[in-house]
Amino acid sequence: MSTFSYTLSARDGAARTGVISTPRGEIRTPAFMPVGTAATVKAMMPASVRETGADILLGNTYHLMLRPGAERIARLGGLHKFMDWERPILTDSGGFQVMSLAGLRKLTEEGVTFKSHIDGSKHELTPERSMEIQALLGSDIVMCFDECPALPAERSAIEASMKLSMRWAQRSRDAFGDRPGHALFGIQQGGLDEELRGQSAEALRSIGFDGYAVGGLAVGEGQEAMFGALDFAPGQLPEDKPRYLMGVGKPDDIVGAVKRGIDMMDCVLPSRSGRTGQVFTRRGVVNIKNARHMDDPRPLDEACSCPACRNYSRAYLHHVFRSQEIISSMLLTWHNLHYYQDLMAEMRAAIAIGDFAGFEARFHAEREKGDLEPV
Repeated sequence: MSTFSYTLSARDGAARTGVISTPRGEIRTPAFMPVGTAATVKAMMPASVRETGADILLGNTYHLMLRPGAERIARLGGLHKFMDWERPILTDSGGFQVMSLAGLRKLTEEGVTFKSHIDGSKHELTPERSMEIQALLGSDIVMCFDECPALPAERSAIEASMKLSMRWAQRSRDAFGDRPGHALFGIQQGGLDEELRGQSAEALRSIGFDGYAVGGLAVGEGQEAMFGALDFAPGQLPEDKPRYLMGVGKPDDIVGAVKRGIDMMDCVLPSRSGRTGQVFTRRGVVNIKNARHMDDPRPLDEACSCPACRNYSRAYLHHVFRSQEIISSMLLTWHNLHYYQDLMAEMRAAIAIGDFAGFEARFHAEREKGDLEPV
């Protein structure tokens, strides 16, 4: 069985491009991972997600442990078979959802006990149980169990949370064991504080992981503060391993993160926005629900080759959205995921030839034009 590895092929400033190799296929970086929360990218067939250019999907430990249950998925052949996606899958640890979704949670040194947001049933999640669930799912990239405090918070609270996460990181590493072909990523914490992030990075390095995530950002601190942290956080992590920024984000967040040395990202935004009529184009965000599109025969984005742009007008997409037809969610989600993957491909190409600054200038200039003039 081939093992998990990361090859850095080019850099341009802090921006990097490379390849993560796994037994289930290669992941080109910078990589955007569509989110398949409950073993599906909403409104998309797995083959369609692959057609957009996605090399890897993200699955949610918290949601899958509650429904249909990790043991059931294991009995049915694992998550890849269950959802018909044979390429790599990364699963988060469940920590973020426990903090944000679960009711009546209790945090101790051991882990977290909480009530399900679905039916109120009681559950416990510890580093060991998180590793067990992710092994049952069969995910290729497993995330450490951590605690993610919401920002802003007192420095003392961020420090205590970070140190707890580092103790949990060691327990996650111990529980993960030796699983050839599967990778375990550590998660750096420390809020916006350079010193705390440095301490966290040092603790993770001493434990040793296959990749490293920058956690605890995109939790309400705003883009400027996030970029401020990314000016130092990725550089504190090992150069020869992938760096993953969790839960990001908008297209300009992604470009700014890659510029600062991030290799992997995930976000529900392209799929969730597609279902609510918000569309990402090279010229910024388009709200297809607006009446201005009612008679518009043009595509969403003339430079896009997705089915929504190739085969349908803005007028049609406006009509099916207003009529609440299921095809609206399908086409707009497909377009948004395609746009995100095109963006990643353009960045990889720009880094490879040393033109990231040129790419970034063109990206922002195009967006500043705003949407097409109404017909």
